[in-house]
Amino acid sequence: MPIDRNAVDHVARLARLDLSEDERSRMQVELSAILDHAERIQALELDDLEPTSHPVPLRNMMRPDEVTPSLSQQEALANAPSEEDGRFKVPRIIEDA
Repeated sequence: MPIDRNAVDHVARLARLDLSEDERSRMQVELSAILDHAERIQALELDDLEPTSHPVPLRNMMRPDEVTPSLSQQEALANAPSEEDGRFKVPRIIEDA
């Protein structure tokens, strides 16, 4: 479905785009190709297909919630560049008011 220059100008105006003459010509070709593609999709017979939100079935891949040992405080702070009173020490980023 070919699109004319007036339609390209209208779309550009709606999108608030200032297109050059070369861009207008290119957009005319590209928008025509997009509309042709949409037309081919519309021509497909899809009445027997059930609507879906995803192209493939989704499943939650969850592991069992099991208690496992975690790092001790000393192990967690072992590679910290700086620590104070058993906590990570980071540079102050908020100035006093």
